[in-house]
Amino acid sequence: MNKRTFFVWSIFVGMFLWAGSAMAADKFAYVDLTRTFSEYGKTKDYDKSLGDKQGAYEAEREKMVNDVKAAEDKMKLLSDKEKESKKGDLEAKINALREYDRAKQTDLRKEQDDKMKELLKDINDVIKQYAEKEGYSMVFNDRVLVYQNKSMDITDKIIDLLNKNSKPSKK
Repeated sequence: MNKRTFFVWSIFVGMFLWAGSAMAADKFAYVDLTRTFSEYGKTKDYDKSLGDKQGAYEAEREKMVNDVKAAEDKMKLLSDKEKESKKGDLEAKINALREYDRAKQTDLRKEQDDKMKELLKDINDVIKQYAEKEGYSMVFNDRVLVYQNKSMDITDKIIDLLNKNSKPSKK
């Protein structure tokens, strides 16, 4: 082997060893976001709050539905002339029910979306802080991995940090 070939091979081997050592220094982990989300205390608080709001909405809606049904039942007992005069009232009640449904569903969906974004931001912030503190190069979502070595799972640590840092809701 001549000196030039030896020199080229030396550079190649040196670069390979340097790249290998750089890769070995990287730390990787993954988080089960579904489990993290469901075990986060704020998620549980929010689910209860949303359930209460959903229950109140359904109770109010049920009153409105019963009112429409009662008006329909009364209409059946009226003469044609009386039905004609009361028809507008019934239509107004039906339209009010439809508008109430639409508005409440939109409000609940928007609140759910906003809260979901807030919770995911909390989770991402804690993951980022933890990764920086512990020297992780990358933290993956477990759903995109084909294989996971359980020793790389930091889900429990992230859940503990989230729940330790979250303040109980005052709702």
